[in-house]
Amino acid sequence: MPLNPTRHISMAIARAPHDVYSFASNPANLPLWAAGVSDSIALLDGVWTTQSPMGAVTIEFTPANEFGILDHYVTLPTGETFANPLRVIANGSGSEVIFTLFRLPDVDDTAFEADAAAIATDLAALKARLTL
Repeated sequence: MPLNPTRHISMAIARAPHDVYSFASNPANLPLWAAGVSDSIALLDGVWTTQSPMGAVTIEFTPANEFGILDHYVTLPTGETFANPLRVIANGSGSEVIFTLFRLPDVDDTAFEADAAAIATDLAALKARLTL
């Protein structure tokens, strides 16, 4: 299987890593900063579920940890699951939030750039939320 090209999209946030991690790791907070998640996110039978134009989408985060790892898995109504690596690391007295976007084989340049822009917008919204 060939390697997929990647892009690392990051945002510096003037808050301690623990604060950023605590907020971002709570799936109930996703509608406050992740545009792809609707206000209807709910914990249903132990699974975080939100409505999308495609139907119900589930989101599963890695277990809570002290390393700032916020990897999460998004499963579409088709059953297709996407891994989304996300990290919070120290940056001086604040944090750096880093998302790794994988370019899958069937994604063209336009769609890849749109995905990258959407992630950058979400990270900017996370920063705005945490620097109020």
